[in-house]
Amino acid sequence: MMQPESTPATQRAVKLPSVDKLMLDPSALLLTEKYGRTRVVNEVRKLLAELRVEALSHAGAMEKAGEADISTIVSSVSERLRQADVSPLKCVYNLTGTVLHTNLGRALLPDVAVQAVMQALSSPMNLEFDLETGKRGDRDDLVEDLLCELTGAEAATVVNNNAAAVLLLLSTLAGEHHGEVIVSRGELVEIGGAFRIPDIMLRAGAKLHEIGTTNRTHLADYANAINPQTALMMKVHCSNYAISGFTKSVDLEQIAVLGRERGIPTAVDLGSGTLVDLSEYGLPREPTVRETVAAGADLVTFSGDKLLGGPQAGIIVGRADLIAKIKRNPLKRALRVGKLTLAALEPVLALYRAPEMLRDRLTTLRLLTRPRADMQQQAEQLLPLLQQALGSAYLVSAEAMLSQIGSGALPVDQLPSYGLSIRAALEHKQSNALGKLEKLLRDLPRPVLGRIAQDALWLDLRCLEAAQQPEFAQQLGLLRASHLTGGQ
Repeated sequence: MMQPESTPATQRAVKLPSVDKLMLDPSALLLTEKYGRTRVVNEVRKLLAELRVEALSHAGAMEKAGEADISTIVSSVSERLRQADVSPLKCVYNLTGTVLHTNLGRALLPDVAVQAVMQALSSPMNLEFDLETGKRGDRDDLVEDLLCELTGAEAATVVNNNAAAVLLLLSTLAGEHHGEVIVSRGELVEIGGAFRIPDIMLRAGAKLHEIGTTNRTHLADYANAINPQTALMMKVHCSNYAISGFTKSVDLEQIAVLGRERGIPTAVDLGSGTLVDLSEYGLPREPTVRETVAAGADLVTFSGDKLLGGPQAGIIVGRADLIAKIKRNPLKRALRVGKLTLAALEPVLALYRAPEMLRDRLTTLRLLTRPRADMQQQAEQLLPLLQQALGSAYLVSAEAMLSQIGSGALPVDQLPSYGLSIRAALEHKQSNALGKLEKLLRDLPRPVLGRIAQDALWLDLRCLEAAQQPEFAQQLGLLRASHLTGGQ
């Protein structure tokens, strides 16, 4: 008679509790109240399957322990569920020195806009409902009057970003019949994310007609390029680079006059776009939307979340007949904005009615115009706290530095700023100490983002406002130099 084979030790050792038994545990019942039974059961099953595989792959791993501890399993499930609910979208401290940082969401909304969005989140609103007539309305009406008041344009419409605004404009005026759009070679820009004017022309169905050279374009180049297929003349503001030296460009006024004479509309993509003269606030000058409209542009596109200081949006202002045509384009529906964007944009635009109060009320302008003395005082207050946290492995100093506006706005000009510079001590320079510190800063409860350059980690304090300083200082205590240098 054959003897039965003995059960392998690894199989005898697997003594995991059943799902039903686990779910009867009081701690598991509490989890179901928070996360729902379906989700907890699924996570329990997943963990039990992992434990079973682990036990079978390690001979005798659970043999001495007997049946797995229920409280330990439930605790692990609880932690897994908690981790799964941590949002990947986190608030960070922007100490990069770039105020309008594309990767960090660009402009911060002022309080008045935040409150408007909160209300829109929780209440039905007359997004496309005319309260006077009781009939369907146009969502652009919520901001069109304000935009016309602030820019001098006849009409306006809003889409989800400026790239969409340019695409919609080109598609409407040139795309239907594959019309030509005249653009100077020196203005065929590429912005972040590989957005190129030639590519967007192609996607819009328009034909690009390049004129002039990279550094010099004349009015005669525009005039000679006009032909029966010409649908539009376009100027693109070079907001993310500058060409200097032997250069020549044509003023918008001259192009607009030529356009009116030949019956060709003129469009201008301002990119960032500002509604006020920034030089009045001590900042480098940038052409305003009103000036561009007054110079003869039939259509102007610009962003809502850059120099304007509002939510992400693309704004088109200009001639009423052309705006009406753009709004009839079926692509407009695909690119339109929702109620949250309009709820935020309207109060931001309203702030521009009182330009003398704008510096205090508009977050973006407040950050761009912060006195360097304020940032220097912050740096001197934070320096001893950071040095104490980092110990002798790093040398911290308060230093003058330069900020930039960012997001393609005013690419050459920089703003005098102040902050903290951190350098590795001589004995740690070869151990990637700065890289380790940068990583630890990013791992803090509220990540801190700086920039490494010239053998130092720079923390520009321009975007660290006074109200945030106590919380920021408290986090510094979580830094430990031993974690950075391997305990050296």
